[in-house]
Amino acid sequence: MITTDFVPGSPCWLDLGAPDVPAAAAFYGPVLGWEFSAPPGADGFLLATAAGRTAGGLGPLTERGARSAWMVYFFTPDVHETAASVLRAGGTVRVEPRDVADWASFAQFTDPQGGRFAVWTPGRAGGLAAVDGPGGLCWTELYTTDAAGALAFYGTVFGWRHEDTPMPGGTGTYTIVTPAGQPPSGCTAASSRSAPPS
Repeated sequence: MITTDFVPGSPCWLDLGAPDVPAAAAFYGPVLGWEFSAPPGADGFLLATAAGRTAGGLGPLTERGARSAWMVYFFTPDVHETAASVLRAGGTVRVEPRDVADWASFAQFTDPQGGRFAVWTPGRAGGLAAVDGPGGLCWTELYTTDAAGALAFYGTVFGWRHEDTPMPGGTGTYTIVTPAGQPPSGCTAASSRSAPPS
């Protein structure tokens, strides 16, 4: 399960970069029961809530040629130190660490296998409040061509622990990862499954 007791490496924010933010809101509003508001000075960004609790955000694409995609942010107490850790572990920095007024600090990265993720240090924005319920984040997954490499990378960056479970019919291994110091049954960070090369 995912909780709002954010610890390093736990999911704490979620947003969608979209070419047409109002159209995205018109779609996700009815599908997930979200309501939207525009924070002051948000410059096209919409805050999504589910039953009055923060569920994530929608914003315009900021990179030329980018496609619409969801981004999961993991909690860190220091986005600069996490960026340095990503580089040491062989990843790349896509968006340099930055502060958004007193709203939050964040950075975005690419892991060595090409997976994109981000980190978030909450400020006035806090983080996700709608989790494990209708309209809230309840699970994150990474499909990768190199599960062992991904586990080594994220273990270095976040200290994640992992537990392997054989897939039915001998079709592979499903790996559950958990933030350091958390029980396997709580605050699940993500999961990884080896995917065939495309």
